[in-house]
Amino acid sequence: MTSEARPRDEKTEAIWQLLSELEDPEIPALTLMDLGIIREINLEPDGRVEVVLTTTYTACPATHFIELLVAEKLEDAGYEFRLTTKLTPTWTTDWISEEGRRKLREYGIAPPITATTSKKVLMGAKLEIECPQCRSSRTTRISEFGSTPCKSLYKCDDCAEPFEYFKCI
Repeated sequence: MTSEARPRDEKTEAIWQLLSELEDPEIPALTLMDLGIIREINLEPDGRVEVVLTTTYTACPATHFIELLVAEKLEDAGYEFRLTTKLTPTWTTDWISEEGRRKLREYGIAPPITATTSKKVLMGAKLEIECPQCRSSRTTRISEFGSTPCKSLYKCDDCAEPFEYFKCI
């Protein structure tokens, strides 16, 4: 169950709201909810709360820090909880919300293309990344890696601004 399809009981809703305040440690313009990595919140029979997380990728250096952020928020609010990591289905950039994509653009990072477009690239299609500054599609990749492994470095051929692209996973 994703955050979009969550149940509406008061306790669960309060926990979703509480966790919606948590920012991604690598891209603070996004919340963990924007990224879609908080997958489920379950109320267990013993009264504890289970929060299910799906990491963006298994080698993500921010994974442990994200777990600590969630745990601290729940502890501070007085909840007894258990964090569970679920690796299937694997996280995909398609889980980034529309709000998250908008926030990425405003932050100066080109949001990931859709999985459908990404698959076309595997068949030889040219990847067209839109500049978040001027919206031009005339861009050039400078480096496969940006400030984090999940981003590439690009330059806009029209406005000449450098920017990062959040890679499609």
